[in-house]
Amino acid sequence: MTKDPSFLADRAGLEYALEALLKAVDTTRIPVLPGTLPQNGIGEHAVLSALAPIVLDRAQPLGEAQSFAHMDPPTPWITWATSLWNAALNQNLLHPDLSPAATEIEARVIDWLAPLYGMDGGHMVPGSTIANLTALWAAREVAGVTKVITSQAAHLSVAKAAHMLGLEFKALDTNHYGRINPSTLGDDLSKSALVLTAGTTSAGAIDDLGLCGRAAWTHVDAAWAGPLQLSPEYAPLLAGIENADSVSISAHKWFFQPKSSGLILFSDNKKAESVISFGGAYLSTANVGVLGSHGAIAVPLLATLLAWGQNGLAQRIERAMGLADDLWRRLEAHPGVELFGRQESGVILWRPKNAGDVDTVLADLPAGAASVTRLGGKRWLRHVAANPNADIEALWLPISRALE
Repeated sequence: MTKDPSFLADRAGLEYALEALLKAVDTTRIPVLPGTLPQNGIGEHAVLSALAPIVLDRAQPLGEAQSFAHMDPPTPWITWATSLWNAALNQNLLHPDLSPAATEIEARVIDWLAPLYGMDGGHMVPGSTIANLTALWAAREVAGVTKVITSQAAHLSVAKAAHMLGLEFKALDTNHYGRINPSTLGDDLSKSALVLTAGTTSAGAIDDLGLCGRAAWTHVDAAWAGPLQLSPEYAPLLAGIENADSVSISAHKWFFQPKSSGLILFSDNKKAESVISFGGAYLSTANVGVLGSHGAIAVPLLATLLAWGQNGLAQRIERAMGLADDLWRRLEAHPGVELFGRQESGVILWRPKNAGDVDTVLADLPAGAASVTRLGGKRWLRHVAANPNADIEALWLPISRALE
């Protein structure tokens, strides 16, 4: 029987895709996509030619000199290559017989990373939204919590998870640094899950992780700042995280992974897994966590960790933090700038003084240089040090001009 060529490797097509990615072919012509599903296809080669200018040229480049706006980093090329392998193999960790290598690789990544946070195991998920849901699900089943307590600066996924799990939700006021206010916690947390944030989305604030252990279950949402633990210079910012019951991390932030990649780690993984696992007649092993089908997202992460090592990853994070320090010092010295506070985990908030127009300044900055958030009743320009390739000199020039 003749095999369908669409499922076989086409060297010419794959080489064209690579050349387009490397900007070695002309992608200036932007086609118009059809408004309805075509009855007949145009073939893979024609599709690559048509989509290259749309996908590759109309996206915001995250590794450019002035890209400093969001918690979305550029990705190393080793992840591009291994993601291609993943797409070709389409492994599913739901069935270990289909993915023996990918299953082993994920276990190895967890074995490497979990101990750094004082955790003894966990699994990978597509980002911290699912990780936070998984943690609070385990908290409900293991510790019998009926209430989730966090700060008003916590990620919206925490409120979502509480709602889905039928748990009472309470968001406490933050102090002037944007951290949870310990004095508002109350005395009886015996039925509560306390969610602390290591790197709030708007301001990058890190809650006092010394509060770990105050509640029946403590979860640390370390989606953003969690990778600082791998840096000897910045790990002290996360002191106390080892006393949490669970930790979530978005690997598609400061682990520089493609979306969607995240980790949920537990201090007692065996106990947590026992209450969030389900079997089925078609399964050879129990299905752990929220997901059913589960791709080989650990492969690019393991490749990155092998390529760079802990020191190489730490160096890139430290470089990004150094860029944030540089920009913060320049803004602090400018007489026309009001700062929210000192940057803690690579997030800078500022606004023009004298009720200046934030939107006007933003419009004068290059695309991808800044975003906007609202805190304390004010709108702030926001920079995030996700890009270790940023050039602060190149970024400062349009900022200083916008403030003239």
